[in-house]
Amino acid sequence: MLMRRLIAAACVSLTAALPAVAAECITNKGAFNQYKQTLAQQAAAAGVGQRGLTALQSAGLSNITWRFESNPSSQTGTLQGDPARFLAKRSGSSAESFIQQTRSRIARNPNTFAAIERSYGVPASILATIWGLETSWGGYLGGTPIVSGAVTLSSYCRRHPRFEPHAIAALQMVDAGILSPGTKGGPSGELGHMQFLAGNWMKYRVDANGDGQADPYNAADALATAANMLRQNGWQPGQPFGEGTRNFNVLSVWNDSGNYLRAIVYSAQRAGS
Repeated sequence: MLMRRLIAAACVSLTAALPAVAAECITNKGAFNQYKQTLAQQAAAAGVGQRGLTALQSAGLSNITWRFESNPSSQTGTLQGDPARFLAKRSGSSAESFIQQTRSRIARNPNTFAAIERSYGVPASILATIWGLETSWGGYLGGTPIVSGAVTLSSYCRRHPRFEPHAIAALQMVDAGILSPGTKGGPSGELGHMQFLAGNWMKYRVDANGDGQADPYNAADALATAANMLRQNGWQPGQPFGEGTRNFNVLSVWNDSGNYLRAIVYSAQRAGS
């Protein structure tokens, strides 16, 4: 334990002594450790502390993330133009079954959804649909270490530098005790019930259940944070959200895939009726 602390302290001292330089993206896996060294300087300059820097040092390249990003056509549903087919492929059942389960989740938690809609103006059917699409209503939160996934994604030239702030935010979450270095999520570093990118969680997080901590693994906190994110990006309460509307465009801050957005609308319009 003492040796681990000394190593961690040495990592912090080293990164603090070096000038922060921009990490360059990589095109081969063999350059990953070099990328981490430069990212550590940026992270230290951004205020990441010992726990976060140690988590970065121990992060491995996520092969599933690298493979996933190297073959964009493998991403679930990218070729499904019909929203019902997208829902069926994404959920592994039928679109009607998914919509029924979405209605059921709303019915089980009427007070939570009603309170969130009063505060942020985002309908329950939108939030419950996203929840279902992302984690099957909390049934599966992912199997990739979040730090490794986030850092791998930020290193990859097709995604860099857009996702580098999320990698640094994941390290900040380790510092804050919200994540452990081994906490698992999606292959792109997504976390919690709604599969937030770390930077979005840190920016929009809400303590909806009043326990003093905004926790992405608490469903109420995650749902309220999603609503807050949409509202702060221009969601108009009480207005339609079908394709071509302003609210439809706001949904793109969640996911910029047109197929995904049409699936949200398709389900939400039916689950909320």
